[in-house]
Amino acid sequence: MASSISSQAEQCLCSICQDFFTDPVTIPCGHNFCMACIGQHWDSSMETQCPLCKKNFHLRPDLGINREFRELVEGLKRVESPVQPGAVPCDACTKIKRGALKSCLHCEGSFCKIHLEPHNTVAKLKKHKLINPVENLEDYICPKHEKPLVLFCRDDQKCVCLSCTTKDHKSHNTVPVEEESEERKSQFGRRQAEVNLMIQNRIKKTEEIKHSVQLAKQSSEKEKADIVELFTDLMRSIERCRDELLEVMEQKQKAAETQAEEFIKELEQEITELKRRNTELEQLSHTEDHLHLLQIYPSLCSPLDTKIWTGFSTDTHLREDALRRALTKHEEFLNGAVVKITGTELKRIEKFTVNVTMDPETAHPKLFLSEDDKQAGYGETRQIVPDSPWRFDTCPSVLGKEGFSSGKFYFEVQVKGKTEWDLGVARESVNRKGIITLSPRNGLWTLWLRNGSEYKACDCLSVSLCLKVKPQKVGVYVDYEQGLVSFYDVESRSHIYSFTGQSFTEKLYPYFSPGFNCGDKNFTCR
Repeated sequence: MASSISSQAEQCLCSICQDFFTDPVTIPCGHNFCMACIGQHWDSSMETQCPLCKKNFHLRPDLGINREFRELVEGLKRVESPVQPGAVPCDACTKIKRGALKSCLHCEGSFCKIHLEPHNTVAKLKKHKLINPVENLEDYICPKHEKPLVLFCRDDQKCVCLSCTTKDHKSHNTVPVEEESEERKSQFGRRQAEVNLMIQNRIKKTEEIKHSVQLAKQSSEKEKADIVELFTDLMRSIERCRDELLEVMEQKQKAAETQAEEFIKELEQEITELKRRNTELEQLSHTEDHLHLLQIYPSLCSPLDTKIWTGFSTDTHLREDALRRALTKHEEFLNGAVVKITGTELKRIEKFTVNVTMDPETAHPKLFLSEDDKQAGYGETRQIVPDSPWRFDTCPSVLGKEGFSSGKFYFEVQVKGKTEWDLGVARESVNRKGIITLSPRNGLWTLWLRNGSEYKACDCLSVSLCLKVKPQKVGVYVDYEQGLVSFYDVESRSHIYSFTGQSFTEKLYPYFSPGFNCGDKNFTCR
């Protein structure tokens, strides 16, 4: 549509003023001009001829306005500019904007094919620097000298004009911008190869992430299924235990009711017998037959065959030991479930295991590290080591060599046979001089053991831990973004303690303290 409009617009332009016809007239040769333009052209010319086909007219033609053509021109004037979207408009076009063919750095303008013609014919204009049309033409002009940026200074890595080379860049290595551009283009191959490699790496990473998400989804679905199965079994077990206890209670109730009915029957029989005896005694108390009274007296005064009914009970309550046994059974079930869940959790986090070695530059002077920096023990002899700001000087502690500022990591520490230790993570800026209080406020997230059996989580308020089994190997897991530090008993596959909701802003380093020697009972920590 735009090209069609452009074609019609070209036909509605006066070849003299290069603008839309104003009062168009048609001369005898068939060409059209503005009435004023052709009149002025003939007034200034010695001959009356057509400016386009050069046909001469012996007499100056009488001109009349071509009204139909004028209406067509007026209609096109109201139509949107024919410049294609994204094209640079010609700066010389006034009524209708055509797309520019070139931009001139000297004229500081962009020109269509018609208005560019002088640059192809006029000798002075032929020397101007023409480039493909651009909108931001000012970016191609030196702001200091207002001349085209035609050179590139390799020393300062910037485009300059000819005047710049006479002062600020006088002795610099300058080359034409075209030469530098071509050289830069030759480097595009290598850069493109790098970019393509980056693209391929990112495509591969995207696939890895998708695969990881799929695996995580499958793992999550399995974990959810396991949890549903676990709680289903638990609820079934509880319901079964409930039904069994209720059945026992029901049986006890029925037995008590049956027993009570038998007792009541016996009591009613005794009551009847006692009433009969009472009636006989009442009658004899009024008799005048003394001989008869003496004859039957022994039988009336003999004891009746009755029971002693004191102490009878119909208690139907369950004994506490039966209920305790049932609850203990389910406590064992729950403990087993917790171990199972923790085992699954440990399997998941063990894939974040990192290789931890201790940093000798941070170790207390009385700590002795193994050759591979994997073990530490406290000795009575103070080693001669540099006193650096990074070294612990009072507490028998040491940090890991590598710190972590993002992601997840997990490591395990062998503490078998020890009676004292501190273990966890510390922030990079942790105080290493003097007595140190283990607390998140001081940048330490740790557990400790004292006196062989006293375990504590060194939170803002210390938390005493009651562990059923003495850990032989402790696992430490950190999720930096989640602000989580968790401790596990690796061998019993049980959770010990977690610091949650923490906010980490520095690198975290594994933290170890094997404790004091305590008479060779507490030497190594690894």
